[in-house]
Amino acid sequence: MRKIILLLLLVSFIPIAASATEFTAPPAPEAASEYMPQQVSTFQEDFLYILKKAISKLQPSLADATGICVSVIAVVILTVMLKSVSETANKAVLLTGYMVIATLLLQPSDALIKLGTQTVQELSEYGKLLLPVMTAAVAAEGGMTTSATLYTGAMFFNSLLMSIIANVITPLIYVNIAFAICSVITDVQVLKNLKKLSSWLSTWCLKIVIYVFTGYLSISGIISGKTDAAALKTAKLTISGFVPVVGSIMSDASETVLLSAGVMKNAAGTYGMLAIIAVVISPFLKIAIQYLLLKVTAVVCEIIGEDSGSKLINEYAAAMGLVLAMVSAMCLLLLISTVCFMKGVS
Repeated sequence: MRKIILLLLLVSFIPIAASATEFTAPPAPEAASEYMPQQVSTFQEDFLYILKKAISKLQPSLADATGICVSVIAVVILTVMLKSVSETANKAVLLTGYMVIATLLLQPSDALIKLGTQTVQELSEYGKLLLPVMTAAVAAEGGMTTSATLYTGAMFFNSLLMSIIANVITPLIYVNIAFAICSVITDVQVLKNLKKLSSWLSTWCLKIVIYVFTGYLSISGIISGKTDAAALKTAKLTISGFVPVVGSIMSDASETVLLSAGVMKNAAGTYGMLAIIAVVISPFLKIAIQYLLLKVTAVVCEIIGEDSGSKLINEYAAAMGLVLAMVSAMCLLLLISTVCFMKGVS
């Protein structure tokens, strides 16, 4: 609260003629700067530029993920063959096969979980630089109450979501993978139930934050009198089909954000939104590739005739889905917050 008061006091010394267009967004983080266009034009064109640049750099990640999935399929085929040859060694063959599959998938999954957590951290840190600028822009145009309300909520939920992801969801993803491996190998129902519980907790931790954030936007819109219908629509869309955040939620939310950005001329907000996308785009695509390839691999293994192996692979895919969810949650939270601020200075 003290930071907010100091910020608003500083803004109060800005001449009345100051315009929100005079505020400059903080530069994109170093890792994301290579995806940013040299000169910002329109949001849609720059978004496509960032997307194309990220896709052009995906070949190594695609090759690595494909190689791992091919190796997993080879292990499953070999396991099925050995199982059919030696019925007496059936259990030992299956156990060995499951352990090899788990080992093959553990290292890349661990790397992507860490990548997702790091991306969330970078988004959170950039949000802490961008949101004060947007607050000052709104306050400079007379929206003192609006800026304070939006800033308080955005920073609170930014910190809350970051804390939940780092201290709750990320550890639960590892716990979920461990329970998945043990439950497939031992076929113990208690372990299966514990796996379901850890997955449920991870999912609902994300959903609850988004529910409360949506409610806060609604309440703050009533208080300030500047409700952003497009931003609220985006926030509500975030709830529907939230995990693993690879379906209609991303397309619907991005459509709303694009529409909002297209009718607003605030340069700081537009650059900030592009920087947020630049931070998240490459990690998101890498994790999404792994997620989709694991889903395909699980289907292939099920066709081959190894149901338990397919279930194990699906559990790794579910873990990647949760990583996608947490990265997308932080990204959308910042985009929605920025859109709200931009509407305040339009």
